[in-house]
Amino acid sequence: MQHTITEPFTKEKLSVLRAGDSVLLTGTIYAARDAAHKRLTEMIADGEPLPLQIENQVFYYMGPTPARPGYPIGSAGPTTSYRMDSFTPTLLKLGLTGMIGKGPRGDEVKNCAREEGAVYFAAIGGAGALIAQSIQASEVVAFAETGTEAIRKLYVKDMPLIVAYDAEGGDVYDR
Repeated sequence: MQHTITEPFTKEKLSVLRAGDSVLLTGTIYAARDAAHKRLTEMIADGEPLPLQIENQVFYYMGPTPARPGYPIGSAGPTTSYRMDSFTPTLLKLGLTGMIGKGPRGDEVKNCAREEGAVYFAAIGGAGALIAQSIQASEVVAFAETGTEAIRKLYVKDMPLIVAYDAEGGDVYDR
């Protein structure tokens, strides 16, 4: 089934999605990878204020390439998601409702996503230039000193995704 989903990315809104569904996602999402996840979870453990609200957000696991003149971002393909697995349950428990990446996740993430009503989307690996066309704006909002590992606020319009894990525990990789 094809869905068009716009923000806010609430659990209720994402609950209609099923593993294997196609989605065009529109709204503000955040690009965050390994180093950002590690820093965020350390900040949570230390009781420090976070640089962004986690609840009802979608994190995209990608490392952008430099933008060409006149473009908000360069190629923006997904990175392998399991690298964030040790940090993800903490963020899911704070209300993260969506994750975008490539490849299957560990059982702990899959189970926690189901328990928390979150969705894991798969973006097509190797299609970074195509995905970048859906990114209308990009702004570094935290951890700028880490370069491509910085957290970026992205505005996406009709970003093409597949539901890999739905909030009911459906798993496209098990099919």
